[in-house]
Amino acid sequence: MNNFTFHVTTDIRFGKDRLNELPEVLNTFGKNVLLVYGGGSIKKNGLYDAVMAQLTANGNQVTELTGVDPNPRIETVRQGAALCRSEKIDVILAVGGGSVIDCSKVIAGAACSEQEPWDLVLSRSYQGPAIPLVTILTLAATGSEMNRGAVISNLETKQKLGVHGPEFLPKVSFLDPTTTFSVSRYQTAAGSADIMSHLIENYFSKTEGTDVQDGVAEGLLKAVIKNLPIALKDPTDYDARANLMWASTLALNGLTGSGKGGAWSCHAMEHELSAFYDITH
Repeated sequence: MNNFTFHVTTDIRFGKDRLNELPEVLNTFGKNVLLVYGGGSIKKNGLYDAVMAQLTANGNQVTELTGVDPNPRIETVRQGAALCRSEKIDVILAVGGGSVIDCSKVIAGAACSEQEPWDLVLSRSYQGPAIPLVTILTLAATGSEMNRGAVISNLETKQKLGVHGPEFLPKVSFLDPTTTFSVSRYQTAAGSADIMSHLIENYFSKTEGTDVQDGVAEGLLKAVIKNLPIALKDPTDYDARANLMWASTLALNGLTGSGKGGAWSCHAMEHELSAFYDITH
């Protein structure tokens, strides 16, 4: 096993009916909130109204950035960073899946950096400050709710690249399995495939003596294999959705990959394909 440092400090609020804790969380960082979300599914399922009710009652000043694409664009990062500066944002609240959270991470860094946002991504490692990030997860897939990585696309240059930063780690993440009840069968399956890919890419490594990491990965894989068919058959099965959501988080928070080397070849190939064809991750 290789040397490693494991220090993941995200405060996880797991379970249903936890949004009443949101004001307390946000007040830790300030009142000016940038609310980031995607194509409007959170308005259809009622989550947007529930979040806004908490923000309004808490007296937050809310600026919205909507329309984050499934493969988040550098243009959206630029827009979000400009909003953070002009509106003097104290905290970013990302409501969505990995794309929304990834986009919010890079916005958080770009808003505090003199670098042009795409140059920040090209650096692949951002070591500067970032605006605090709180997330409300709506899709079990990327694990972005409890790690320091983000992936951003530049369709003009045909590039989709990962960038990491210590301050990209979300401060608090709300994980409510009921928010995934309305996720389509296709996206549920695609998200579970992503979870399995994260586990497999860490698992098949030449590093020896990693029994703990491999055992955890095997258990998480078994949980996904068991619960995905249940969630596809009954989208409102709470325990199935809960197990998929928690597996997503633990698959890429460093638990199964720390102390191991690897190339992550499958993800590198997918990034190239997405950069050219804008396909589902």
